[in-house]
Amino acid sequence: MVVLSPVWAAAQAAVQTTAQPAASSAAPSVPSIRVGATIFADYTVVDAPKVRDAAGRTVTGNAFNLMRSYINVTGSVTDRITFRVTPDIVMQNDTSVAGSLMFRLKFAYFNVALPHDMSVRAGMQQTPFVDGQESVYRYRFQGLSFSERDAALASADIGVSWRAPLGKYGDVHVGVYNGEGYNKAEVNEQKALMARVTVRPLPDHSVAKGLRLTGYYHADAYVKDAPRTRAMGTVWFEHARFNAGLDLLKKVDQPLPTATKVTGEGLSVFVTPFFDRKGRGLEGLLRMDFFDPNVDVAGSQRRLITGVAYWFPKPGAATAALLANVEQLSYRGGVVSKPTDRKFSVHALITF
Repeated sequence: MVVLSPVWAAAQAAVQTTAQPAASSAAPSVPSIRVGATIFADYTVVDAPKVRDAAGRTVTGNAFNLMRSYINVTGSVTDRITFRVTPDIVMQNDTSVAGSLMFRLKFAYFNVALPHDMSVRAGMQQTPFVDGQESVYRYRFQGLSFSERDAALASADIGVSWRAPLGKYGDVHVGVYNGEGYNKAEVNEQKALMARVTVRPLPDHSVAKGLRLTGYYHADAYVKDAPRTRAMGTVWFEHARFNAGLDLLKKVDQPLPTATKVTGEGLSVFVTPFFDRKGRGLEGLLRMDFFDPNVDVAGSQRRLITGVAYWFPKPGAATAALLANVEQLSYRGGVVSKPTDRKFSVHALITF
């Protein structure tokens, strides 16, 4: 990490994601700036389905991949205004530069601290649900979370949001966004309302203090009178020996007012046991996703992810982890039969 001047602590409170640098313990000073980085890399073997090479031979696909590479620039302008700018790497698919890696913006926003620990954030920023889940489910470096893959929730979007703590009982995060995600342009006059409420019902209990109940609602439209809505209810639990969670999803999509509404439903459950303690030493990963993309048509899918991770002892705020895992996606009951997808991967996470 390169520190150009001490960072105001509130800048970090406003940037709570896996990729963020940790808060500085130095004395507050403004203006200030801090630079860090995050890397998600992997080696993946696609065991099924097999692919054919240019000679027509059936082979097992495999590749070294760079899933994410962030440069995190955070800091403060005044004692109440902080900011974050984060470029993101993505593979370019344009035929002239196919396979090239290019940087684009993932986050670019400013945050204004308000009385009573509330804040307003404007710009390209974290969306409420994914942001709220990341401290519990810490394996997005393995792949997209259930809410991103099957609920199609973007992890970032352009808009304005308001966040307020509920004391030790949780927090509220509400925002109005374009609705297309950080990697797409706005295409119409519709805007997305995203609202998350997280409650800790027993914050003073020695064990139950790790329990969080979350409700999330996402109201958007493809065009006027053509809804694109998401509703999620979750239970997350943090313990000294494991983290666990259950996500329930219902989504409604109607691309045009004349089109038929399509309702999808699903659930995801995960548990990450710690053999030492959270973020240090060996951890396990078990996750199962069940998703029916259209409840009125036969066919559903199941995803199983199992793995073992090693989180290296942290020197200060830096984090390094390795994860070996198997991911299998199977399809059931559909009119058109689809082969099972299965891959073996080794993932690496570096953040500082």
